[in-house]
Amino acid sequence: MQAIFFNKPDAICKIQETQIPEPGDNDVLIKIKAAALNRRDFWIKKGIYQGAKFPCIIGSDGAGKVEKVGKNVDKAWLNEAVIINPGLNWGDDPDAHGPDFHILGLPTQGTFAQYIVVNADSIWHKPDGWTFEKAAALPLAALTAYRAMFTRGNLRKGQKVFITGAGGGVAVYLIQFAVAAGAKVYVSSSSEKKIKKAVALGVEGGVFYNQPGWETELENMAKGKFDLIIDSAAGTNFEKFPGLLNTGGKIVNFGGTAGKIPEMTAAKIFWKQASILGTTMGSPTDFKDMISFVKKHHIEPVIDKIFPMVDAELAFKQMENHEQFGKIVIKITDVY
Repeated sequence: MQAIFFNKPDAICKIQETQIPEPGDNDVLIKIKAAALNRRDFWIKKGIYQGAKFPCIIGSDGAGKVEKVGKNVDKAWLNEAVIINPGLNWGDDPDAHGPDFHILGLPTQGTFAQYIVVNADSIWHKPDGWTFEKAAALPLAALTAYRAMFTRGNLRKGQKVFITGAGGGVAVYLIQFAVAAGAKVYVSSSSEKKIKKAVALGVEGGVFYNQPGWETELENMAKGKFDLIIDSAAGTNFEKFPGLLNTGGKIVNFGGTAGKIPEMTAAKIFWKQASILGTTMGSPTDFKDMISFVKKHHIEPVIDKIFPMVDAELAFKQMENHEQFGKIVIKITDVY
């Protein structure tokens, strides 16, 4: 089979031949039709993701058809179109993942290949009517968004939510989920174009997080404070979040691309009965509930651009330049 290899940190994507993996007794072999990029893939490619080892085949998101099943797997899965839950070995505690939890694509082989083997517990039927490209854009980002917003954030209808960094894959799902749940949604971005696209998805308004006084502008725009703030950047802006919360409000964080969180005034947290919560990916139950939510509200992935396998390097450049709104997808095809 052909796969996109990274042979050393910060190297260009290289298509190489490798053996088709063989499924174990509880596994399935999937012929991948499409994969999608996540920020995690970008950091691994750069060589700065914890545990990154080279050479490697990365990729956490994928959709395709089951071509072979292990002896303990229901043969009804053969030839079925599926998506993959990339969160592996979560464990028994729904509140937090166990010590064996890891994400598809590191250290296990990822989806940037024509074939992949995963445990049968990790596959779900592709939503009816969706293309493989659309299906590949769902799993990691939508799962992360669902757990952040509902399992951790406990968002309810009518609440006011602020989502930072509109444009990334998770952020766009957060927007779609919050709007579908009946919340009033506000966003931040450094791009006017991305704020306009967010408004087209149902957002009330947005501010530029790189301009002084953005927090005051946001509070005036929203005519008050927020019940939930979901952030993927951390950094210097984080210390402004407690001041934007209603009493009993929550801050949920799932990333640190902007760097360390500075000192904050403790009284802004304890006096407001505020909660600061971390989240990563999601449990199998979260994945199941996310799929149900997407189907119930007829939510479809927002795809920024689809690249052929031979242009994978261009897909990473698109992510590196922060140009995308929604997901970047790679169509996995024969490239002889």
